[in-house]
Amino acid sequence: MDKDPAINVLGGMLEPCSTVPLTGFFRDGHCNTCASDRGSHTVCAVMTAEFLAYSKYVGNDLSTPRPEFGFAGVRPGESWCLCAGRFLQAHDEGCAPKLRLEATHLRATDIVPLDVLKLYAE
Repeated sequence: MDKDPAINVLGGMLEPCSTVPLTGFFRDGHCNTCASDRGSHTVCAVMTAEFLAYSKYVGNDLSTPRPEFGFAGVRPGESWCLCAGRFLQAHDEGCAPKLRLEATHLRATDIVPLDVLKLYAE
């Protein structure tokens, strides 16, 4: 799997999103992506309790620890490479989390318009 160029939505080099918890499609701490990343894990979102509850409600429980997979769960305040489609869905529902533009991959704009992403910039 060849990674797409590590460029953020502002045109600069993609900054790290989180190493604790370790995030990203490649589990490299960055919201890197490639053709195999069907979910487009490209938005570096800063989790909130509201968003985590919403995500669990729509079928993607990010907050419950899964020790059998080495996953401690994501907590409010932590950053996570979120699927661009889920971010857009949360935006449409009024509960999208803040995000870090410098750590959000340019490919996120294939799904979420840049002006929408900028609304949630930290």
